[in-house]
Amino acid sequence: MVLAPVPPIDEWLAELDALKRRAPAFFSVRAIILDVTGLRFERSDLASLCEELNRRSITILGIEGIGPTSLGPGFPPPLVGGKPVEDIAPPEPGSAPSAAAEAASAAPSAPTLVAPAAPRPRSFVLDAPVRSGQVIQHLEGDVTVLGSVASGAEVIAGGSIHVYGALRGRAIAGAVGDPGARILARKFEPELIAIDGLYKTADDLGSTRLGQAVQARLEGDAIVLVPLDG
Repeated sequence: MVLAPVPPIDEWLAELDALKRRAPAFFSVRAIILDVTGLRFERSDLASLCEELNRRSITILGIEGIGPTSLGPGFPPPLVGGKPVEDIAPPEPGSAPSAAAEAASAAPSAPTLVAPAAPRPRSFVLDAPVRSGQVIQHLEGDVTVLGSVASGAEVIAGGSIHVYGALRGRAIAGAVGDPGARILARKFEPELIAIDGLYKTADDLGSTRLGQAVQARLEGDAIVLVPLDG
């Protein structure tokens, strides 16, 4: 999960506090990345923000959008990947090819055999209820719970979430970026639902569909609820 602060920071922190009051365990057992891209942060400002998040029991595993020289001891590590272009020395024009390159060019061409990749499971089926405090996470596809999801439990799926019993905990679908993901429950009483990064808490969802068979999906930038049997 990525947290991207939006100025003014005090108001942004107040919104985090409101979310934690509605769903106290929302930020627990998650890998949280702090994205400060585009923010003009001094080192002291970033230190203060990390301290504020730590006071709220939000553990930051890495920081994105700021150079490593702006961090250092006491900060989460910067997120970096790949090899810098300047670390790769291109051959000088007209230079002689290496012995390895000559050997490769002299060898007769042969068909390249590529081993097929092992199929990744698309669906995870749980034939037991998810108890309070449990977290079920399957980012490679859908999650199907044949029982119920208790209050205080959490189901996280890369695809859709299907609950054949009551959904009373938190359901987070499309967790790795899938706007087509859906949440379907035979008895809809969640603490929080999220699809592709957009979320709604119980207060936001209202009582219109409470206790009904419901399908939640995205329409544009909004989560909509429709009858499952409709």
